[in-house]
Amino acid sequence: MARAAIDTSVVIEYIDLRGELHEQAEAVFSAALAGRLEILIPHAVLAETFYVATKIYRTLGVERAEAVASKLVEWLYRLPTARVVGEGVQLALEAGGVKLAYNLALTDCYVLAVSKLYGCTAVFKKREREMLRNIGELERNYKLLFLEDYR
Repeated sequence: MARAAIDTSVVIEYIDLRGELHEQAEAVFSAALAGRLEILIPHAVLAETFYVATKIYRTLGVERAEAVASKLVEWLYRLPTARVVGEGVQLALEAGGVKLAYNLALTDCYVLAVSKLYGCTAVFKKREREMLRNIGELERNYKLLFLEDYR
């Protein structure tokens, strides 16, 4: 089975039915739900997903926004083809090294660190502004997939 480390942006795009890249994010989750893809989720991505989803649900006027966001995170955590990773000093050191080298958002550093340690592809919605400074080096050092490339 193929593996991919996913960023918060992919999860959020999946739940945003009107998102510009929803279909691409849905393809990632469809592959996981069909048993063709193991999704590796850094623990920090779960926390960020809860935060971002809660803010979105509040903006949309969803009642009990935190509870709905919590259910999303619990679903991700329990997804049979997903594995939450985040324990161990090796991952912390790798993510810290990515932060030192590229000065990216810490959650992005964890996604890249997981992709390196588990030999899998890191999946992001799009190339973030901070990534563009070093995109060539990032693409040489990591297996990267951006949903925006599959419009």
